[in-house]
Amino acid sequence: MNMLNTIIINGMSFSLPLFIMAIGGIYSERSGVTNLALEGLQGVGAFTGALAAYIVGLKVGADSRLPQCVAVVFAILGGMIYSLLHAVLCIRFKADMVISGVVINILAMALTAFLTKSINRTVFGAASNKFDLGVLPRITVPGLSGIPVIGAFFTNVYPFELVIVIIAIIVWYLLYQTSFGLHLRAAGDNPASVDAAGIDVSKIRYQAVMMSGALSGLAGICFAYSISAKFSSDIYMGYGYLAIAALIFGGWKIMPTLGACLIFGFARSAGYQLVQKLGLPSSYSDLVMILPYVLTLLLLIFLAKNSQAPRALGEAYDKSKR
Repeated sequence: MNMLNTIIINGMSFSLPLFIMAIGGIYSERSGVTNLALEGLQGVGAFTGALAAYIVGLKVGADSRLPQCVAVVFAILGGMIYSLLHAVLCIRFKADMVISGVVINILAMALTAFLTKSINRTVFGAASNKFDLGVLPRITVPGLSGIPVIGAFFTNVYPFELVIVIIAIIVWYLLYQTSFGLHLRAAGDNPASVDAAGIDVSKIRYQAVMMSGALSGLAGICFAYSISAKFSSDIYMGYGYLAIAALIFGGWKIMPTLGACLIFGFARSAGYQLVQKLGLPSSYSDLVMILPYVLTLLLLIFLAKNSQAPRALGEAYDKSKR
């Protein structure tokens, strides 16, 4: 396998979970709720999914694909339920949305680390800070995988990449082609007009934040499988903030956000391949981890000023003041 194909394969396995998490952020922020909590939502979602998969795996054995399916379902549910904390604080109690997001991230990191160690020690009798998930098998599409360059997109694909593509199409349609999506986008631009039309702004925002939790949880378990085949609280390195940067650069629109996520993913993958190609010490691989963040700074400098945020983003809606 040549270097370009490897960059594409590894880049896509990173870009797509980042993309689906960014879509979750788009849903939340297009409804008017600033969501810096994506990092924490993916962490709790991944913890919930990994714990469920680990328990099921002990029952059915390592050869079964059931634990992976269970992991995805519970990761989505875990992220969705945890996102309600951010929704209640911001919508019901009108807390500062930025502070709420930061606190939820910190709480998620501490909580998942504590629970992972405690559950391993008390339930499974193991002194461990992780849940082993096992290696996820990859899929190669016959015929299409043989096409030069393009075939790399159909080679050694994780099953979750296909799931993400399908879900991304569904949520794109929901946001742009349905009345729900229209109301959601209007809630982030002019919530008073949405309220005047007899539509519950708070309900829409709750649903949008829960959607961000569900998609972030899905991203979290995908990262857990693809990056280390285990869950531990230290496998996330700012991916939630990368997703936020991507959606800002994409102007809170889904397709441009996909482009930003692909840039981050391919930069990360190309950096690793460059280190290996040049025969540099393994310590340089750690340095490569900063490439997406360097790109974030550069894009922030040159492109973010052209991004147009929803007009009511970050503003708690008070129906009594309409």
